Amino acid sequence: MTIKSKNRQKEILAKSARLFRKKGYAATSIRDIADEVGMKSASLYNHIKSKQEILQSLLLPIAKIYVTSIDQIIENDLPAIKKLEQIIRDQITITIENPDAVSLVPDQWVFLENNEKKNNHGYDEYIQLRNHYEKSFIHIFQKAIDEGDLKSVHIEIACFSILSTLRRLYSWYARHRTINQAILEKELIMNLLGGLRR
Repeated sequence: MTIKSKNRQKEILAKSARLFRKKGYAATSIRDIADEVGMKSASLYNHIKSKQEILQSLLLPIAKIYVTSIDQIIENDLPAIKKLEQIIRDQITITIENPDAVSLVPDQWVFLENNEKKNNHGYDEYIQLRNHYEKSFIHIFQKAIDEGDLKSVHIEIACFSILSTLRRLYSWYARHRTINQAILEKELIMNLLGGLRR
């Protein structure tokens, strides 16, 4: 693949992410994407195979970024509460750097497909990555309770609340882009973990 072709593919993915964010995956057509990048629908297929391929090319890499981040944090020799704080910081950074791709995480993943004939396992791969991340988060949260830094609460509810807030941060941040990242990190850590600390 030439540099020009790679750049064109990046442009297609970036503009597709914005369209999926604005209209939703199901309501966005190949023609919409082609119009957005300024080419004919037929020409678009020189760079991508399908709309499904675009969705997978957006969702799977962002899911892998989340997993890589939390795996690295787990390996750190830090108290669990500090690991939770770092997870929040990392999620903020990922959101700021990839707002359109992150916007697909809460809802658009349901449109991922599996196709055995085409050796396409996008849905299963995404679910495995998501489950790995959530189980890792819950494990760290439980350890923070065991270490005496967090109150003994209903872990599933607490983790759902924290992760839901972080997954939807892209929407709030879109209206508050001028806020300093360090302030955002400090405030979110305080708001998400403050009431849970012993």
